[in-house]
Amino acid sequence: MSQQSGPQPQGLLSLEALAQQVEEGAIETVIAAFPDHYGRLLGKRFEAEYFLQEVAGHGTHGCDYLLTTDMEMNPVPGYRFASWELGYGDFHLVPDLSTLRLASWLERSAIVLCDVEREQTGGVSIAPRSLLKAQVQRAAELGYRALAASELEYYLFTTSYREAHAQGYQGLKPAGWYIEDYHLLQGSRVEDYTAAVRRNLKRSGIPVENSKGEWGLGQHEINVRYAEVLEMADRHVLYKQCMKEIADQMGVSVTFMAKFTHGQAGSSSHLHLSLWLPGGSAFAGEGAEGSEVFRWFLAGWIAHTEEFMPFYAPTVNSYKRYEDGSWAPTRLAWSHDNRTAGFRVVGQGQSLRIECRIPGADCNPYLAFTAALASGLDGIRRRLEPPPAFRGDIYAAQHLPRVPYTLGEASERFAQSAFVREVLGSEVQEHYAHFFRSEWQAYNRAVSDWERQRYFERI
Repeated sequence: MSQQSGPQPQGLLSLEALAQQVEEGAIETVIAAFPDHYGRLLGKRFEAEYFLQEVAGHGTHGCDYLLTTDMEMNPVPGYRFASWELGYGDFHLVPDLSTLRLASWLERSAIVLCDVEREQTGGVSIAPRSLLKAQVQRAAELGYRALAASELEYYLFTTSYREAHAQGYQGLKPAGWYIEDYHLLQGSRVEDYTAAVRRNLKRSGIPVENSKGEWGLGQHEINVRYAEVLEMADRHVLYKQCMKEIADQMGVSVTFMAKFTHGQAGSSSHLHLSLWLPGGSAFAGEGAEGSEVFRWFLAGWIAHTEEFMPFYAPTVNSYKRYEDGSWAPTRLAWSHDNRTAGFRVVGQGQSLRIECRIPGADCNPYLAFTAALASGLDGIRRRLEPPPAFRGDIYAAQHLPRVPYTLGEASERFAQSAFVREVLGSEVQEHYAHFFRSEWQAYNRAVSDWERQRYFERI
């Protein structure tokens, strides 16, 4: 990473440019979206003229139950933020016009991301984008700006989403039939889909670096260019939306589950992060391990990983990815350019950065980057020193602390953490503890195919 994140990408729109394209008939629909706790984009589609006349300046409304639902969109009881008792009223969606861009994968459409506010009290602290903006502000108060990238892996299937659902997500046909890590022939076989994604991301203001095959059958990765950390989180959720909608249009499907199936590699979302001062990288130093700021930030990030684990691994499925020898990290250690480490230090000088390999592709990027920044900035504040760099196979280092085994375990550590309460506030901690506990409880109530196959006849 260099200090400059590049020229203004094509595809971003000013209001004036949007108005011109609306007048020319090139854009008819503007989508106003916001990320929920899962990192999904929710929102509304507006006639473009109405968006320009009303929504761009005044925002719109949404039901506040959207920040208290489960994956099935069922309202979950027990939240202070919104409930049946409080009547499930509205919150305000305020377009962040710096995110306004073409959605070139959709016909004559643009999209803008919104911040969630209460009209009387301002920003909603529990909204994922609000959490990350608060940590960006904390970094700015210390003189830093954070540059970041997230590397998303996914599995591609020739089965459509509708067919996959009808089949109970069983018997899906992977796009590849042998391990295709860096394999160009296998990549060529799905280039119709991958090229369409690259092309539309670029046209929609999300610069792409490359695409490649990954280790699993039908597993791939498309890397988009790094940016300021909030912009990177925005790119991340738009990237997923674009990929799913293009897959739907082409009659195929993709999944960002952390562990799609036993025996195949999990899908990760490696986070790259560095801090910058006006004169250059705050991580760069004369020694091989970088500056004091780099060491302090790395130490804080590692020190608080366990208590922030649900922000990196938010689903029940997340924890099935952490298998020794599977390319997913299982222990909390750092190393130079070592893919068995939870924290891999890469680059040198102005490009020196930390790659955290713990999050899966199912992470909400706003929450993951919030945890990373809050933890690292605490390391700077307290001038923490990291443990010695580990050399060798970290999978074999049984003495090192391990990531939690389940979402249930991780949720309790999060709920009881004094540090999480200090940096996020008790309201946010309580809200998300309830969210993760509810997900874990829903899993514990479910009866799985594995149980029926194992116990139906033979127990």
